[in-house]
Amino acid sequence: MTEITNSAIPETHQSRIEQCESLIGYRFKNPQILLRGLTHSSSASTRLDSNERMEFLGDAVLGMVICEYLYERFPEKREGQLTQQKSFLVSRAVCADVGERMQLEKLILVGKGLQDIPSSLKAAVIESIIAAIYLDGGYVPARQFILEAFQSELENCGELDTENYKSMLQEETQRDGRSTPVYVVLDQRGPDHAREFNVAVQIGERQFDSAWGKAKKEAEQKAAMLALEAIHDADD
Repeated sequence: MTEITNSAIPETHQSRIEQCESLIGYRFKNPQILLRGLTHSSSASTRLDSNERMEFLGDAVLGMVICEYLYERFPEKREGQLTQQKSFLVSRAVCADVGERMQLEKLILVGKGLQDIPSSLKAAVIESIIAAIYLDGGYVPARQFILEAFQSELENCGELDTENYKSMLQEETQRDGRSTPVYVVLDQRGPDHAREFNVAVQIGERQFDSAWGKAKKEAEQKAAMLALEAIHDADD
């Protein structure tokens, strides 16, 4: 299922592999896959030797598992509601929380110039570990890991409201010392009884991508999500 060869793990990394297996509750048939999943591009000889491609795959597996879970748990919810819940659960912010809770940052292989592990790396390593489990053992153990690792978020996702992303963005900007987010209405469309709004988040001098919503609150929530994703991507 994967091109990663099952060569000997360097002795310096044996303890790292064993610690990670203990934390995630999965033992690898090919530990090289896990080692690749823990390797950030700053410590790899080339970007193709890092976990970046695994992040791509892990994100897709995570999305599939979360969609399946929400579809089965909430048969009464409409597509739009399920999409909102899924967007929150697979967001970089939530993945970073999961990574931090599992204390995986101490196991990530990073270059000497990267002393502090940003939240974006904590999120990315969750995705690459999901991919590693999937490549090594298939969908079933990957699904089991996701359901266990995201258990707290999954249990509480039914209580999500439209202010969630705005609250997360507010906390993020306060923590990083950024300016307070301002929500700017850029455009409107449709008749008065079905008005839609296009809103963008402004933080300091930077304006992030805008989003449409059937109400200002919905558009603001979507815009906050886009801003969060852009901030986390910039930290990579």
